[in-house]
Amino acid sequence: MKKIIIAGGTGFLGNVLIEYFKAKTVHFVILTRGKTVQKENVKYINWDGTHLTGWESHLENADVLINLTGKSVDCRYHKKNKLEILNSRVNATNVLQKAIEKCKTPPAIWLNASTATIYKHSEDTPMTEKSGEIGDDFSMGVAKKWEQSFFKKSLQKTRKIALRTSIVLGKNGGAFIPLKNLTRFGLGGKQGKGTQMVSWIHEIDFARAIEFILNTPNLEGVINVTVPTPVKNKNFMKSLRKTMNKPFGLWAPALLLKIGAFFIRTETELILKSRYVIPLKLQEAGFQFNFKSPAKAFQNLLEKD
Repeated sequence: MKKIIIAGGTGFLGNVLIEYFKAKTVHFVILTRGKTVQKENVKYINWDGTHLTGWESHLENADVLINLTGKSVDCRYHKKNKLEILNSRVNATNVLQKAIEKCKTPPAIWLNASTATIYKHSEDTPMTEKSGEIGDDFSMGVAKKWEQSFFKKSLQKTRKIALRTSIVLGKNGGAFIPLKNLTRFGLGGKQGKGTQMVSWIHEIDFARAIEFILNTPNLEGVINVTVPTPVKNKNFMKSLRKTMNKPFGLWAPALLLKIGAFFIRTETELILKSRYVIPLKLQEAGFQFNFKSPAKAFQNLLEKD
């Protein structure tokens, strides 16, 4: 890889990919709402995620385009936020399509973020790319429209993949930090009934999966990016308590979580929805996960650098 473009690459996952690929990549271009600036082999280019304003020229001769753009779902789902969540994803996807169509030598591969939340709540039925059931609530509706905007037009010279990514656990961002803090203060018990399935992936395996997809030409379409071993919430939290040597953690019932979510301006869906997602395509293609158990992942993430 000599040139990787990451749209919306200043967040947690963008930094994970930059850190992983920086020794393997000559040049990064990060499309950001911030200032245009060069930092070592990373060039940050201003864009608004909606209009062609000159940034599109940087897509020429790129090996890979990775689109991670989208307003965080860690917010209240009122009308304004819902509209921003949807539009930020669809608009960026649409304008990137237009930009690629203008390229003389377009990116060979386009990975577009999606979400494992596209599948319905399930505690007993695994959801694969082939058999997963998709519902019609707000989050699933956003995911469907997001993928529809991505796949509505084919690109002759660009392979397209939608990444249905689960919860990514990392040292410097994502869900692990608040879970670690809750557990440290004795609040690391099960959440809700605790029977909801947690689909997750370690940040290193996330980056490795991206590299694997890039190097496997027959992988395309939608791909679940998650471990093949999801676990129940109560077991997930128990494993974290054990790794952190915390003998107990207070249970957080659904009602208490709803009250807390209101005050910290978020939604309980992020922890109460059961995501029973299996990465069938990655498994069939031969991808091997380094971190398949929560315990091993937690041990790694709690190690000091």
